[in-house]
Amino acid sequence: MTQGRTALALALPGLLLACAAPIPPACPTGMVQATIAEAYFGRNAPGRDPVTEAEWRGFLADTVTPAFPDGLTALDGTGQWRRADGRIIQEASKVLVVVLPGADAAAARARLRPVEDAWKARFGQESVLTVYRGGCVGF
Repeated sequence: MTQGRTALALALPGLLLACAAPIPPACPTGMVQATIAEAYFGRNAPGRDPVTEAEWRGFLADTVTPAFPDGLTALDGTGQWRRADGRIIQEASKVLVVVLPGADAAAARARLRPVEDAWKARFGQESVLTVYRGGCVGF
């Protein structure tokens, strides 16, 4: 075997390990691994007035709560984004935070996706911004 091939053979396992998904750090005693999912629901709806508090409460009661009966947090937000024409748009939003102990990001997405789809269908939205991150949680 040439020196180049030997070096490649020795380096390959390390390179493959570097490409693997990182192993999450162990949680402190009394805490468990969880995925924290955040969803940002814009309240400006095309062709109508913004989504009202009453409409949000209805959506929370009939769509979100049944999907996450163990608990959730809903916060008021104000977001902004740049349109394709460069104009900055600001809009009121609702931020949903769900902590899912033992779930990975794929499982969290599978649970949250129907809620996102329901919001888009009900209020004519193009998208819902979602963020998934891992962490240690304790109750």
